[in-house]
Formats: sequence, C-alpha cells, structure tokens
Amino acid sequence: MLTAVVSIFASQKSFSQDLYDINTIQTIEIVFTQSNWDELLDLEMAGDNNYTQAESVTINGELFETVGVKYKGNSSYNPNYNKNPFHIELDTYVDQDYQGYKDLKLANVIFDPSFVRETVSYNIAGQYMDAPKANYANIYVNGVLIGLYTNTEAITKRFVDDTFGSKTNAFFSCSPPDGAGPGSNAYPSLEYLGPNSSSYEIKSDGADDWDELIELTNILNNDVTNIETVLDVDRALWMLAFDNVMVNLDSYIGQFKQNYYLYKTDAGVFNSVVWDLNMSFGVFSMTGEGPPLNSTTQKAQISHLLHINNTSFPLISKLLAIPRYKKMYLAHFKTILTENITNSNYLTLANDYQDIIDAAVQADNNKFYTYAQFVGNINTDYNLGQNTAPGLTNLMNARGSYLSALSDFTVTQPTISNVAPSNNDPDVGDAVSFTATVTNSNAVFLGYRTNQYAPFTKIQMYDDGAHNDGAAGDNVFGIDLTITNDYTHYYVYAENTNIGAFSPARAQHEFYTLNANYIPLPVGALVINELMADNETIVTDQDGEYDDWIELYNNTNETLSLDGLYLSDDPTDLLQWEFPDGLTIAPDSYLIVWCDKDLDQDGLHADIKFSAGGESAILSYADGTIIENIEFGQQETDLSYSRIPNGTGDFIIKQATFGIDNEIILGTDSFDAESALNYYPNPTKSVLNITNSDGGITSVKVISILGQVLFSQAYNNSSLVEVDFSDFAKGTYFVSVNENTVIKILKD
Repeated sequence: MLTAVVSIFASQKSFSQDLYDINTIQTIEIVFTQSNWDELLDLEMAGDNNYTQAESVTINGELFETVGVKYKGNSSYNPNYNKNPFHIELDTYVDQDYQGYKDLKLANVIFDPSFVRETVSYNIAGQYMDAPKANYANIYVNGVLIGLYTNTEAITKRFVDDTFGSKTNAFFSCSPPDGAGPGSNAYPSLEYLGPNSSSYEIKSDGADDWDELIELTNILNNDVTNIETVLDVDRALWMLAFDNVMVNLDSYIGQFKQNYYLYKTDAGVFNSVVWDLNMSFGVFSMTGEGPPLNSTTQKAQISHLLHINNTSFPLISKLLAIPRYKKMYLAHFKTILTENITNSNYLTLANDYQDIIDAAVQADNNKFYTYAQFVGNINTDYNLGQNTAPGLTNLMNARGSYLSALSDFTVTQPTISNVAPSNNDPDVGDAVSFTATVTNSNAVFLGYRTNQYAPFTKIQMYDDGAHNDGAAGDNVFGIDLTITNDYTHYYVYAENTNIGAFSPARAQHEFYTLNANYIPLPVGALVINELMADNETIVTDQDGEYDDWIELYNNTNETLSLDGLYLSDDPTDLLQWEFPDGLTIAPDSYLIVWCDKDLDQDGLHADIKFSAGGESAILSYADGTIIENIEFGQQETDLSYSRIPNGTGDFIIKQATFGIDNEIILGTDSFDAESALNYYPNPTKSVLNITNSDGGITSVKVISILGQVLFSQAYNNSSLVEVDFSDFAKGTYFVSVNENTVIKILKD
C-alpha cells in the first residue's frame, strides 16, 4: 500500500542534469579534418545553414565520431568574429547521445560583459516555470581554445517529452524564420491574421500544426473567454511576468515579440517556454512602443503592465483584460520580485556564478570584453555599441525600489494558510475535503489535477459551513473532491478586488501532492492471457508493423479500471509503462497492448519490447503490488504464449488467438478451418460476404487488432452472411464464425 503524504515539489524533470550542472564547466572538443573549418561554417551560415561534418566531438572525455556542427544565431553571429555561437547535433549522421542529449546550444556571450545574464535568468525562470537549464562550457576546435560559452539546454522533442509527456504534437519556435530586425514588422505576436498559415511569422517543423496555431490566435483575439481550451494561461502569465521583472525585452514583451516556444500537449493546450535570455537584465532596449530606452533609469521603470492596452500584443492585452488573469499575473509578478529582486537573490547567484567561471573568463582570449568589464558589469554600465549592458545592481536595485512602491504591490494581498486535506491516507474512490484558512479575499479556488502533464482544473471553495469548512464566516474555506488517481496535485488560489495569491506561492509550477492507495484488483480478475515475443507474419499494428504484443483478459462480469497499473518486462523496474488514465476493460473482454516502444504511434504502445529468448511480463501498481508476473522461456517464431483454458489455465506455446478465446481452434490457411466456409472479397472496401454451402452459420464477430468487438450477430443456420466494413478504418480485422473459426480480413 502507498503511504499518503502531503508535500510540495516542483514539476521538474527527473533525469540527470550533469551536462547542465552549474557548478561544473563542461569541456567540449571539436575536431574537423579541414583546417578551413571556420570558412566552411561561414559558407553554410550564408547559404542553407546545413551542418558541417566534424570528425569527432568529445564531451567531458566521451568521444563521438562523425557529428554535425554549424554556427547559429542572428545578431550574435558575424563571419568576422573569432568566437561564434555553435549548434552541435550529435545524431546528424550516427544515432548517438550524451546523457540522452543530442543537441547542444552554445552561445558566445557577445552582449554580456558579466557572463551571467543567461545562467542567472534561467535559474530564476526555472523556479516558476519549465525552462531550460544553463551553465558553461569551454569550447576547443582542433585543439585550440575558442573560449568560454554558455551551454543552454535545447528546446527539442526530448525537452517537451520530458516536460510535457509527449513530443509529436504541434510545436513552434516563436521567432521570425529569417531572424528579427528593425527592417521588418512580421513578428510572432499571436495576433489573428486569418486562415492562411503563410501570414504567421513563426517556425514549425510540422505542416499539420498550423490549424492548431491559427485556432489559438483566433480564440486569443476573438473569443478569449474560452482561451483555457487552447492555452495553459498560468504558464503564459508566469512567462510574461518573468520577462517584465527581468527587463528581458528581447522576448514577447519587446519590439520583436520573439524568443519563446509553444508546444501543444496531449491535453490539447499550448504551453509556453522561454528561450534566449542573453539580453536579459536590460541589454535590449526596444519595447515596441515609443523610442528605445536609452538609460538604465528608463529600463528600471518599465511599467509592470507594459502593452496592457496594445492590441498588437494580444497575449498581454487580451489576457490582462480579464480581471482574474490580471490578478493572477500580479501575484506571480510579486512573487518573482520578492523572491529574487528585492532580496538580492539575483546578485547572490551572479556573484556565485562569476566565482565559478573567473579563471575560465581570464583564459578566454576571444571574449568580447575585458576581464575588468567582466568583474565591473555587476555594478557598472557598459556601452556595447547599439546597446548598453546595465550594471546588474544599478538596474535591479532601482527596479526593485520602483516596483515595490507601486500601488498594485502595496495593496493588501490575500493570505492563505493551513492548506490541508481531511484524510492524509485515502483510497482511490474516497471523498476528501480540502480546506484552507484565507483572509482578505472575496473568492477562493482549489486547483487540482490527477495527471502531471494535464492542466489544473479550478473549482470554487466555500466558507458557508456546508462544505466541511467549519462554521460559516470563520475564514476557513472548503470543498469536497473524489480521489480518482494514486496522486492528486493541488494548490489554493485566492483573490480580492486588487490582487491574487497562491499557496504554494509558485503555483502552478509548484503544488501540494496527496497520494492515495489503490485497492488492488482481486487475484485472477485481470490476467495476462496471451503474448507474442517473435511476431514476424501473424498480425500487424495499425501502422503495418509486426511487433510484440500482449493480451489482457477480464475474467469477471464487471468493467475493470486499469488506472494505476503498470506494465513491465523487468522485475527490477516495475514502472516502465503506465496505462493511460481512464482506460477500462469490459467484462469477458480482451485488450491488446503493442510492446514495441513506438510511443509516437496511435493506440496502446508500451515502452517495452519482449525478448524471444524469454523474460517476464509483469502487471503491477506503483507501490510494488504485483497483479501478474508471467515468466516465459524461449519462444517460437509466429507462435504465441497462451493460457489454456482461456483466462485461467497454464501457458503453452500455440497458434495465436489474437483478441479472442484461446481455445478457439484455428486452421493454417489464412485462419480458415472449415473447407466449406468461403469469404470474399479480401481485402474488402465495404461488404464482406461469408458463405457456407452446408448452411450452419450461427454467429459472426468482427474483432479489431486491439481486441475490441466491433460487430456481433447471431444467425439461424444461415448460408450467407453480409458484414458491412464501410465504417471501419483501414487495417487488419479478425472475423470469428461460430466461435470456432477465425479468418483474417484486410480493410482497404
């Protein structure tokens, strides 16, 4: 049984962060066979910007041969520079990775004498939203030190998969495809520009993604009350607040409205991710309204509501026009301000990071500034030509003082305390009361979710004495919630007429967690009924692939929930693949799971593959309770490992009975066991004819490759049966005749 606890923890990635450990300067050594490698990279940058093949790249002593390398950047790149930014792709030519990472983004620190703007900013961003990690790397090419770079985690399919639980949905890099510049006004503003995708200045790898982006812009601009159906608003508000507090104008809130990503999750909502923070702390000076900000004082006094009335910035103007969203934004803004600016945490980070890289900066002969400027930029402004890099303390001390004095941040904020469930050890299915003590508020809400990749659902809490909240009017608010999963993430939000407040303060990025106990299914209720570990010609999945599969069977007369169950082939790692929430299996029914690690495909595809030489198939709960553990030995090609009798017996190697009773006798000729039985056409586009010259057809079932019964009909010794396949998708189906003969039918 699980032990229920209530805790706060961030929804951050759990994989190793060694490549981005801020305390360790990475060593990356690139070797080109060509001595004119710089010229070759410049030529590619001026042309199609394809990768140039490096003989090898060594990362912290680990060698990778045949690697793609190119220059990157817009204003940070120049063919005359000795130190240009790099993009290294380890798997351009060979499938290889370092700690799971395949892309390395390395910036040349051209706009930052202090060398800490990116790393400090990403640290602060990561406290409130899912953001890349960043540290430093010394880059060598052909044995020569090029210099010290910032090493920032790339926003790739790996990033969104780790962060949002999927990687095949709509995915946009929100920067102009040809780079931003003062000569253009085509920016990724999220204004609605009509149904033609060519109107939108945004990068996308997916041709099918545009309809979804256009829907987002249309709802944002023309139907904003429904914006939560297509956008995780809370993440967007955190991003906007962060950019403003940090005077990060080379972002959505600045002239070019760029440098962020949008990814649509399986829940159907877009999530925003910040990117390219090298000009944060006030280096970029153009807001998109009025002339550039030419002084540190002007930058320090940027309005916290910049663009609130500017329709060309709809992510700001449309969201903040809704009172609740504006109050949430102010709450987030105040949290960043008090946790990182007015308490000088940004300065502590900056000093710590400068100590880490001090010797490396001195050894960097290609840096764009002197060592004295590196040290001095903590407190001193430096002119960079078209831009000025304010001293971090000059800017942020003034900004903290300016913002803290504004009425939006001096008003009384709701206070939230004593957030707790009524039962710290519930079972799934129990009703639990959530309560919180709240003052200075006129509305209180509980946000909750039962899937870490889903948006939070918000329900109102009450102080009326009727929601297990104690007495009416005692400032204790309550609401009942039925627990439907082994964990529930939750937070409390309260607001008054001026501003909101969250508990925990960093919600929704941080949250409380209530763990619950699943009551295990009775032994024998749900069983592994059949599996195939060497499928070469028997049955394909919906993409036409002959993959391993496993069949589950419900032995009971009740529908069974698979919530909380995991499938594994490794007794030392039981939690390899979790069944999707809400999945059920009907009485006396079968469920097929493809064991192929093809997680991008539709249907049920587990993150395991069976060995034909033998291993285990295990069903278990997260607490280690094992429902089934089937150990099997050497398997034979195109034969399955099946229970006889069906659902209850021992396992034997036999012909596959995919998605049907294991005791049905199958023939060897296209699964046709009766010589008098004929069927045509096969493949079929519409009607399948089944005939038996002797009569005697008493039943017909059509079964999908997932084991679902799509058609079932009884007959009175018919000699001809017509089954309409018109509404079925293209693919493979099994037709059971008289419960003892199965034929395989293809639908065109």
